[in-house]
Amino acid sequence: MESSVTESDKKIEKKKKKKKKKRKKVKLPNIDLSHWKVTVPVANEKGKPYEVEAPEILDYANNEKLKPYMYNDSTKGALVFYAHPTISTTKNTKYSRSELREQMLPGDNNTNWTFKQGGTMKGKLAMDDVTRDSNGKYHRVIIMQIHGRLTNEQRDLIGEDDNNAPPMLKIYWDNGKIRVKTKVLKNLNASNTEILNDDAWDDDDGFNFEQKVDFRKFKLEVQVTDGKMLIILNDTEFKSYESIHIKKWGIFENYFKAGNYFQSRDEGSFAKVRFYELEISH
Repeated sequence: MESSVTESDKKIEKKKKKKKKKRKKVKLPNIDLSHWKVTVPVANEKGKPYEVEAPEILDYANNEKLKPYMYNDSTKGALVFYAHPTISTTKNTKYSRSELREQMLPGDNNTNWTFKQGGTMKGKLAMDDVTRDSNGKYHRVIIMQIHGRLTNEQRDLIGEDDNNAPPMLKIYWDNGKIRVKTKVLKNLNASNTEILNDDAWDDDDGFNFEQKVDFRKFKLEVQVTDGKMLIILNDTEFKSYESIHIKKWGIFENYFKAGNYFQSRDEGSFAKVRFYELEISH
């Protein structure tokens, strides 16, 4: 009798341990952050948005300033980017962000790529949570970008005080759909110097993919080659840009961005974006 009770106890203990193991199973996102820096909507000691680059970004889970805005969801195996309106916004914008910026050389903003050199960014992501505006429409979030950058020589040539150039590509989560915006040159006869200016470029009309992703997981891929840009949603829908505007854009350097660039300043508004996978190659 005694031994059978002991055997029974052993079985119960085994089951408990199994359950504990299951509960403790932690899933982590499949993302290498060694070639990214992050900007979050909290101010540094100079009052500018707080940024962290490699190698410090690799320890993001233990960074107290980053924790509210960039953290692991270990039940879903995702990296979450949280943003809300704040007084701490980056230069040239009124919106706040919790967003990654590519650095080809870790810790260096000055080494970037051209369309001739090409590049690919792939991500698996989902909208986690987002507020609605006064009309009941979800607030928009930019989830991926290709941003232009002036070389130091180009910057000096046009008398600018920074290296900022327009974003060639913005991909939005827009009320459950994926929307793409790109740039077009206002004057196709503009000189190579004139097209370096921000105001030489305008927004196109935009493009909406057919399928609605809502709050489900989806895949996005951006492929860039000389004079061409291809955006792919869920391996099934494609949008190709191969115009004179893209060819002219070849004058700029670029870098990829990914995360949560929140497009609202409404009080109490916010968004959370989950990234399960993110990779870049050149």
